Order: sequence, then structure tokens, then C-alpha cells
Amino acid sequence: MLLAMTASVVLVVTTILVLYETLRLTSEHLSDLAIPPRARILAVVLMTFVGHTAAVWIYAGAYWLLVLQLGVGAFAGAPVTSFEDCLYFSVVAYTSLGFGDHFPTSHTRLLAGVEALNGLLLIGWSASFTYLAMERYWPLHGKARAHRAAGASSDTMAAPGRERFFPPTPGG
Repeated sequence: MLLAMTASVVLVVTTILVLYETLRLTSEHLSDLAIPPRARILAVVLMTFVGHTAAVWIYAGAYWLLVLQLGVGAFAGAPVTSFEDCLYFSVVAYTSLGFGDHFPTSHTRLLAGVEALNGLLLIGWSASFTYLAMERYWPLHGKARAHRAAGASSDTMAAPGRERFFPPTPGG
């Protein structure tokens, strides 16, 4: 049990650091990219997905090492015999999807419960990060459109950003 508790602490700290660095690097370098706002938001979503994928793989590696190699803990239900099985179980636990064909027994229950809580917290963290990025880059869509329209119409200058909410009608 002590090994499972220690592994849980190490895995939580490791996955927090992985997601932190992923989000930090994304935040630092996103403004340097010469890409439109839509692509920046897409980059944020993709990089958060990369961070979560890395976290799931880290937990899968721990299940593989602890259960399949060291014999600490076990699974019941469908046999868990490969790294791919551990990866599948890790995705199910991390996303709090719920156990189905594989479920933990013995000390693995602690690790799976900690992974579910960790995944919940990290997914919430990345959701708030994505929201902040959307808040920063979403308004730039309207500014680019307003800048293009300013060259074609002086009416845009009277109400900057208006076309973001009220697009011009054809022929009007």
C-alpha cells in the first residue's frame, strides 16, 4: 500500500508539471506565431490535448510497471496483459468515464481513484486556460474584419466592431 501511495504522489506531481509546462510554453510562444486568431485558438486546444495525452501515458506507464512488471496491484474483468490495455484503462480512469471491461483491484484501486481526481482537476485547469486564450484571441477576429472593411466603407469607422455583431447585409 505504501508503494501505491508513493506512486500516486509522484504521478500527481509529475502530471501537474507536465501540463503546467505544456500550458506555459503554449502561452509564452503563442503570441510569437504569425498565424491568425483562429489558428492560435486551435493551437491552444491541440496543445492542451497533448498535455493530457502525456499525462495519460504517464499513468499507463505506471500501471504497466506496477501491475504487469512488479505485480503490485491487479485488474479484474477482461485480462490486462499489455501496455495497450494499461493505456486504455488509464484513459478511462483519467477522464472519469467509468470502469467497464477492466477494473482495478487491490492497491490499483487507490491509483485509479487518484488518477480520476487528478484528471478532473487537470481537465478543469486546461478548460480555464482555453477560456482565457479564447478571451484574448476571440476579439481579434472582429478587429481584422473591421480593418478590412475600413478600407471599403467609412461607415465602419463610425461604429468600430459593429460588424462583429451585426454583419453587413448584401446590397445594403
